[in-house]
This record gives sequence, C-alpha cells and structure tokens, in this order.
Amino acid sequence: MTPSPVRDAAETDRPPPTGSRPRFPGVGLGAAALLLASIGAAITLGPADVSLVNVRDVLFNHLGGAEIPVRVSKEAIVWDDRLPRALVAAACGAGLGLCGVVLQSLLRNPLADPYVLGISSGASTGAVVVGILGVGGAALGIPGGAFIGSVLAFAVVLLIARLAGGGDDKVILAGIAVTQLFSALTSFVIFAFADSDATRGVMFWLLGSLEGMRWNDVWLCGAAVAAGTMFCLFRAPVLDAFAFGDDVASSLGVSVRRSRVMFMTVTALLTATLVSICGAIGFVGLVLPHAARFLVGPLHVRLVPVTALIGAAFMVWVDAVSRVAFSPSPLPVGVGTALVGVPMFIAIMFRRRRAA
Repeated sequence: MTPSPVRDAAETDRPPPTGSRPRFPGVGLGAAALLLASIGAAITLGPADVSLVNVRDVLFNHLGGAEIPVRVSKEAIVWDDRLPRALVAAACGAGLGLCGVVLQSLLRNPLADPYVLGISSGASTGAVVVGILGVGGAALGIPGGAFIGSVLAFAVVLLIARLAGGGDDKVILAGIAVTQLFSALTSFVIFAFADSDATRGVMFWLLGSLEGMRWNDVWLCGAAVAAGTMFCLFRAPVLDAFAFGDDVASSLGVSVRRSRVMFMTVTALLTATLVSICGAIGFVGLVLPHAARFLVGPLHVRLVPVTALIGAAFMVWVDAVSRVAFSPSPLPVGVGTALVGVPMFIAIMFRRRRAA
C-alpha cells in the first residue's frame, strides 16, 4: 500500500485530537497576554528595586506623552536598560522559534532547528575572527563579523548540498559537516591566538548574551522578525504543502525549488541577524515549534504566530532568570535555554514514542 502523504506530514509532530485542542483565537490571545505580562514582570527583576507602577509611569511618559514624576535612576533602568533587553529577548525567541517552524516543515524533519544550516557555527567563527584576530576591527565589530560568518556558512551549506545532488537529506548532512568545520575553526583561532581576556569576552558572547542591548538593537531585531513573520504568514499555504512532501507540493502548483530557496534564505538571514546580536542560543527553534503545534495543530497560519508569541515569552523569562539567578554575574542566556530546553526536548521524545 502506498504511504499516505497525510501520515508523512504528521510525522513532524502528532497533535492531540481536535476536540481536545483549544481554539486558536483563545490560544493566540493567551500567548499575547502572557508575552506582555512576561515583559512587564521581567523589567521589575534585578538588583535595583523597580515596581510595575514605575514601569507603567515610564511607558506613559515616553509613549503616551504624559509627565508623571519618576526618579531619573528608575527611568534610566526601565527605558535604557531593562526594556530594550526584554524586547530583544522577545524578538530573539520569536525569530528562532519561527525559523524552527519553517525548517521542520521544509525539511520534514522534527529535529531541524535554525542551526542545522551551520549558521550558528559560522557566526561564532566570524565573531572570533573579528574579536581575537582583529580582522575588520572597528568597521565591523563582533556583530558584523558574526553576520558575515553566518551568511558564509549558509552559502557553503547550499554549495555542498547542490554539488552532492540536492535533496533535504543532503542539506542536513551538509549543515552538520559545515557546523563541525566552522566549530573547529573557532576552536583553533581561540586556542592559537587568544589571550585570557579576549577568550573570556568572546566565550561569553558565544554562549549567548543580551548584555548591553540598546534601542538600535531592538529596531533591528524587531524589523527582521516582523518581516520574517509576515513572509511566513503570507506563504503559510506553501509551508502546509511542503509538509506533505515535494511531490504533493508540486502537484498543488508550488514551485518547489524556488520556494525552498526563498524560505531557506529568509531563515538564514533572520537567524544570522539574531545570532550576530545575541550570540549562539540553542534549543529555542527546536523545542518551541513542537509546543505550539501541540496547542494549535499543524496549519501554519496558526502555527507561525503562536510559535512566535510563546517563543518570545519563553526567551524573556529565560533571560530574566539567567540575569538574576547568579547576580551580579549573569548566566549566559544560551546556557539557560539549554538547561530548560534539554528536559523539554526529552519530554517531547517520550511523547512521540508513546504516540507512535
């Protein structure tokens, strides 16, 4: 008997029966409310005492044109430090979750995440080349070097996959090979050329850091995530078609090759932008799409916004806890996501085994 394409599509995850799944509008509104509450709560956490009333007053002053008296120190903490950091964390979580949704559907692999294309390891190499070797120096900075390294790694993955004959499996294998290559290059540069001070600074970035986020970082991350989300929502039917396989997608009128290149390019550029600013942060794009799929099912017009919202809330809380747990020395946020993401990933594996 010929395998059913519906069954193949369901392999990305098996949602609960429709009757037990909450309605999409309720889940979406709940996730949006959770995100707003998470950002407000995260701003109050830290060594300096800031209340929700202070947060409200500062926001009214800056966004609503009010003139509520607020101490200068509290206004600086809220508006110049904690709010930009929380918003960048939200954008990072939303963007990485979105990239995970796209890749898991595009490659029809439940283990695909934004770093399967070697983007993170390429960013790490670009960062150490600038930060340790001084290539580009002030003209690039570590974020610029990381972005260039990410794009270069993605280009190498595509080249290797094409030379090997194309196909989803070739992309994944090429991504694994490029990840190992650029990871080795990163380790070599650190081992051969870095002193202790340079090593400490670069390693902290490589583990993921949201220290020192400013409003220009918010605008850049927010614009990239908004553009990626709108593109995926507009092309949601194409992602649904890919979930059934290339043959079915082609029979539905989808230009398989062109659409795959477009989605991978958008994913690579979005991941490169976020990684260049926030460092290497894992498990968000791997775990959160499964959680969203469990809540709203596999249709991407629902899956894309819900994944972005819960990914944003997840990252806001991970960053907030990582920031205060070991105060005054913050825990790198990439370590926090791994500590939370690994148990969630194991739980998903056991759930899939029971559903098989």
